[in-house]
Amino acid sequence: MCGICGFIHNRIVGENSLRDMNQTIHYRGPNDEGYYMCNLPYGRQLGFSHKRLSIIDLSALGHQPMLSSDGNIVLSYNGEIYNFQEIRSELIKVGYVFCSNCDTEVIIYAYQEWGIHCVEKMNGMFAFALYDKRTDEFYLVRDRMGVKPLYYYLDEKNNIVFSSELKPIMKYPYFSKNINMEALGLFLYHQYITGPYSIFEKVFKLEPGHYLRMSNGLIEVKEYWSIKETLTHRVSFFEGDYQQAISELKELLLDATKLRMISDVPLGGFLSGGYDSSLIVSLMKELSDKKIKTFTIGFQESQYDEAEYAAEVAKYLGTEHYCKYLSIHEAKRYINEISLYFDEPMADHSQIATMLLSKIAKEYVTVALSGDAGDELFCGYSSYNEYHKLERFKIISKTLCTMNHVFPIKNLFVRMGKRKFVKLFHLTGVEDIIHANFYTYQDMHKNILISDPSISYDKYYEATTFANEPQMKYMLKDMVTYLPDDILTKVDRASMSVSLETRSPFLDYRVVEFALSLPLEYKYRNNISKRILKDLSYSFVDKKLLDRPKQGFSVPTREWMYDDFDNFTKGLFDEAYIRKQGIFNDKVIKSMIYDFKNRNSIANSRELWTLLVFQNWYEMYMND
Repeated sequence: MCGICGFIHNRIVGENSLRDMNQTIHYRGPNDEGYYMCNLPYGRQLGFSHKRLSIIDLSALGHQPMLSSDGNIVLSYNGEIYNFQEIRSELIKVGYVFCSNCDTEVIIYAYQEWGIHCVEKMNGMFAFALYDKRTDEFYLVRDRMGVKPLYYYLDEKNNIVFSSELKPIMKYPYFSKNINMEALGLFLYHQYITGPYSIFEKVFKLEPGHYLRMSNGLIEVKEYWSIKETLTHRVSFFEGDYQQAISELKELLLDATKLRMISDVPLGGFLSGGYDSSLIVSLMKELSDKKIKTFTIGFQESQYDEAEYAAEVAKYLGTEHYCKYLSIHEAKRYINEISLYFDEPMADHSQIATMLLSKIAKEYVTVALSGDAGDELFCGYSSYNEYHKLERFKIISKTLCTMNHVFPIKNLFVRMGKRKFVKLFHLTGVEDIIHANFYTYQDMHKNILISDPSISYDKYYEATTFANEPQMKYMLKDMVTYLPDDILTKVDRASMSVSLETRSPFLDYRVVEFALSLPLEYKYRNNISKRILKDLSYSFVDKKLLDRPKQGFSVPTREWMYDDFDNFTKGLFDEAYIRKQGIFNDKVIKSMIYDFKNRNSIANSRELWTLLVFQNWYEMYMND
């Protein structure tokens, strides 16, 4: 796991500028760093830099940026290619000679042999920049599921600056920090920003399963893998019975876990005591002759604590278990780290707990396996059951919509802050029910920004058209938005803040494709979610230890704000500050705060926390 950044442009900057950019993400790679700069044809300049967290082949032979033996290919790479040994053997058979045992060198020669389509052979998490001197071609590439981040800044002259995070781009000498209002609108709804957008104009996320190619001054972004294409062309409907599906899933997950346990540094696993992490740790135990180290964060307040469940599973599996307890008030101290490490606004408050968990794990290991993506792939979230609850209100919704043409009662509910009543106007059909929260947000908070952001959300809507069943529509929507842009971003930033690598077997593309091939009833039946994962888990862990309500991984942001709102928000909601920013409607913000302080609208706590995260980010990065 590492951090990368660099540029290909028609400007001239010194190596010190590249070094300054790279140092902003020093925590992503504390073991080594490297730089490569050269002049290109037509007055252009290439600069690659790298921060290394050594995992495979800890020697200097893994130093990056790495060049091919003939000096024609330059690579700066972040991630792990889990099947690199298999690809390496294939390349050796056709004559390639390797100097190291690392996967970086494998990427270089795989590219030389098969071109950019070599990425289709790779099973892993990766983001890399590659320049080919022979053809004067430049590539940016991101893995299928978007586990590893990759941003790029593109100006009107096709100058490109790339990086693992936004901080290096902000440090680029010719970059101007202009907020993308459409992205801000997406953030206020989601609490994160969906790709390809970023918080800044002209800065984009390379989306999962895509690569960018620059050749002859022309730039194109191409898709080499996607959920949609997998559903329509790559997989066929699973024809075996339920027991065969369990058996095949077990073998796939065993192999995916085995590949992710390859490491030259200490390795362990996150353990919450839920189905996903318990299953992954069980598979790790099955594959190892050593005790598995497991890690949990515990809170002294019982309503936020899952540690006792994790401890019971750890005891059952016989792991070497570590848990650190702290109070919720201690956790509050880490709020300032959100903006430091999440250098794009992100308000999923479980990020604090994830940072704390990563800190604990890093004391003992450098690599940790997790159960991320189990919910999205196997229908685990309680929100996936929401459709059947809301469907009962379709007739009422149609009636209200008809009445609203005569008398605008919806606006009355909006002014009163009655979110649940506003939602009733958006339950007329299957797609509307699934998108109801988004529609309701637009109604409730369309005036929060001074200018209308005109949110474009084609990707969000398109994802739900890939399937017919409501639950599957929910899952697909999350696979292309929530999973890469919230969950995986959160885990990447939280773990890399302490130089910890995280790996999830569920994100193996073979597991993803298998999950997509299964009939819905294998994942969800009779209100039982994650059916196949649960039944597989029971073959490793006593059912009594796992069957309990899903708790989540959160901290009490609402209570923190209630305790002392004015000190907690540090003047960032003061009327003068809001007006100076020129972004938000100060009257709307003032009304939201009044309702919150007077307990008139519990829903406002989410919106105010989201706004506070943005204000903290703005104070750190826009007022420098």
